[in-house]
Amino acid sequence: MNNQIKELVTGQIALVTGGSGFLGRAIVKQLLDKGLNVRILCRSDYPDLIEAGCTIFRGEVSDAELVDKAVQGCDLIFHTAAKAGVEEPYSEYERINYQGTLNILNACRKNQVSRLIYTSSPSVVFSHGDVEGRDESMPYPDHYDAYYPKTKGMAEKEVLKSNSDKLATVALRPHLIWGPGDNHLGPRLVSRARAGRLKFVGDGKNKIDTVYIDNAADAHILAAERLFIGSQVAGKAYFITNSDPRPISEITNLIIGAAGCAPVTATISPRIAWFIGYTCEVLYKTLNIKGEPPITRWVAGELSTAHWFNISAARNDLGYEPRVSIEEGIKRLREYYKEQ
Repeated sequence: MNNQIKELVTGQIALVTGGSGFLGRAIVKQLLDKGLNVRILCRSDYPDLIEAGCTIFRGEVSDAELVDKAVQGCDLIFHTAAKAGVEEPYSEYERINYQGTLNILNACRKNQVSRLIYTSSPSVVFSHGDVEGRDESMPYPDHYDAYYPKTKGMAEKEVLKSNSDKLATVALRPHLIWGPGDNHLGPRLVSRARAGRLKFVGDGKNKIDTVYIDNAADAHILAAERLFIGSQVAGKAYFITNSDPRPISEITNLIIGAAGCAPVTATISPRIAWFIGYTCEVLYKTLNIKGEPPITRWVAGELSTAHWFNISAARNDLGYEPRVSIEEGIKRLREYYKEQ
């Protein structure tokens, strides 16, 4: 078994798409700490990233010409940029998540970049029902109930299929990233809790995996160090979690509790949540309402089922071990909210 490591070294050039985002910034920090020259492809200018020494390419991954410019001269690519959520229309998800990934792959081939680390999602293999302790042998489903997992699944397949004797690719599937600086999961939970609109779908006892932000970034760096033409990790996908599944009610209350919110106990039945989700989808589509529905059928299903994974492959192949526990992460998150 080949566990050879190729250290990321000073002077190498790395591009991080979505480098201004939650995960992207954590990856960027680790790359800068290692002395790499970091480029970022993102939609706005970020003075703090420029001051840290990053080069900004402003725009979207759907812009093939911009992607090509950003990739030229790079040693490796971290592709984290994506459109998340459950908004309409499908074309936006396809344009960014799928076509954007094709642009990255084409630019890598054109510019002889030999390493691509792709940030995927466990949702690419979600179907219906509980997922308990499953590993990467889970098949892709025949049908997706939302555009995000569908287009991320399409993109992941292309990334893994593109692994070759000229381009080594790997896909990481971090599940529910949280921690200081989160601009997605945590703020949504806190906002709804403060407004009294946060409820558990079902009894809240369904176990879910999460991953602390530093651990998710660690996994990407470890993957990059072990990724090269013909390596053990090339062409594979890996689940990335804290390997500490908790009831959804417990982890949710820990996260919102760090922001000073009282524990949530309210529940709604999965069947009612599903019906409300269906109604919201119909109304938003019929009335052409902009923005994200408060709930959809897919979200109702995700919130009421178990989702936790076997990360033995990441441990064995990547040398990944979550170094920040949930308890330590919550402590750090509490300090973060105090400083805000």
